Amino acid sequence: MDLFKVFICEDESIVREGLRDMIPWEKYGFEFVGDAPDGEMALPMIRKLKPDVLITDITMPFMDGLSLSKTVTKELPNIKIIVISGYSDFEYARKAIEIGVEQYLLKPVTKTDMINALEGVRKKITEENEQKDYVKLYEQEFKKFERLSHRVFFEKLVEGSLSVQEIYEEADKLHLNLAADNYNIVIFSIRDLDQSIYSDNASGVTETLLNQFMQYPDYIIFRCNLFSYAVLIKGDEEGVKRMEEKCVKMIRQHCEETSSQLDWHVAVGVATNRLSGLSACYQDANRAFAYRHIFPNQHIFTSEQIKTEQFVASDDEIGQIDAGKFDPMIIRYFVQTGTQGEVATFADDYLKSVEASVNSILFRYYLLVSIRVNVELALKEANVDSDQIAAGLPTFDTNIQAEEVKGYLTEALTIAIKMRDAEAQKRGNDIINNAVDYINEHYADEDISLDSVAEEINISANYLSAVFSNKVGLSFVEYVTKKRMAKAKILLRNTSKRSGEIANEIGYKDPRYFSFVFKKNQGCTPSQYRNGETGEE
Repeated sequence: MDLFKVFICEDESIVREGLRDMIPWEKYGFEFVGDAPDGEMALPMIRKLKPDVLITDITMPFMDGLSLSKTVTKELPNIKIIVISGYSDFEYARKAIEIGVEQYLLKPVTKTDMINALEGVRKKITEENEQKDYVKLYEQEFKKFERLSHRVFFEKLVEGSLSVQEIYEEADKLHLNLAADNYNIVIFSIRDLDQSIYSDNASGVTETLLNQFMQYPDYIIFRCNLFSYAVLIKGDEEGVKRMEEKCVKMIRQHCEETSSQLDWHVAVGVATNRLSGLSACYQDANRAFAYRHIFPNQHIFTSEQIKTEQFVASDDEIGQIDAGKFDPMIIRYFVQTGTQGEVATFADDYLKSVEASVNSILFRYYLLVSIRVNVELALKEANVDSDQIAAGLPTFDTNIQAEEVKGYLTEALTIAIKMRDAEAQKRGNDIINNAVDYINEHYADEDISLDSVAEEINISANYLSAVFSNKVGLSFVEYVTKKRMAKAKILLRNTSKRSGEIANEIGYKDPRYFSFVFKKNQGCTPSQYRNGETGEE
């Protein structure tokens, strides 16, 4: 058991030594760490020792107990103070209460009086520490699986659909501190090379990174889409640059050190000193991120590189290509991983690499056939029905002109991604239905987790995490908590079971943590809800 530190400040040596020696401190959960004859001498000692409890007399030379208490509580807001005094004047007690003193004892103080006061203080410190632990646990649970409200907010933020005032108001509601001198955005994705929804090698790396990012107050994480995350970096100009480099380094290090082969990419935006500039910053990062389709073997992209045209394709890339060097896998890779918003950028950049050759009728025909074949192959790999592919994809005329190639490519990719997403949605619905059915039956299990549900339905935890909130409208933890709270309310209103029994029945090992979560979600304690004092019906 951890002992709480006690410091005594008393100008009468007999009283001070008597208090020090008559209490068996360790027996009651305390450790005596020091004493002083007045507030002036006590203050530097208290600053150094940082006691949990201060026992002080009211009247002392140089600095009295009330002045000492007022100073100490400003510097150590969690300290508990027990005041002892030979005066019964109410004014002293009133001032002590205003300062936040826990106990006010009149001299002569008996051993029993002091022990009772110490036990009351110990109980309060213990309860406050438990509350801190519960808050930390609660925040960790919900940070690990982001809240849908956070995702919606950041979607609006990067779209540029919020005014600066609205950004601050919405952020305040979500308890997000966005105040800073400068900002930047880093986008990253980590996937398994086989792109399988059953493979989960990327999940562990992603989760480790997210947990590490959450340790830094200058990083705010949000999900961009199914497999991509963004890191909003805030701080002063130098700090943002330093944290941006640190972010990229952490991603590279974790991805390169893993024993699994991963498909990972990082893109860095252009820093801005305005909150209203975050939308443009995100678009800069997203444009750079789209280059992963053109250069799939390159992992890190920056807006500065793209704007200054510093990308020079290597021999195995498509830059400076001719028909003999043409790499059709780039089209297939884009259909597998691209988004509708990236189609135009991809088409522009892809055709730049064949701009000189596309005027050749022979090469143009070869290019169009290659596009069509590889789009079909990518869709078949995504389990899209062959008849649907044949009927849905656009055809091209053998007389198609050079300037019409971009239109065909854009149309083919747009339709292909719609087909891919529709098939993924159908498959996702089946997966989520299975997951929800399992959660509805097992939400009261103490050890239920995203990993255990994913294992049960034979799916990657990373994929389940990505699609769950999109389909259900709640994160995994929010959904489980909602189920548990609904059951708890039924048991509270319709049975005489104690709170501890109900906690155990709905999956909480710690009854006090159950009460904490219940109050956090329902706005009242379980007992208040049972008595109909507050809470939802």
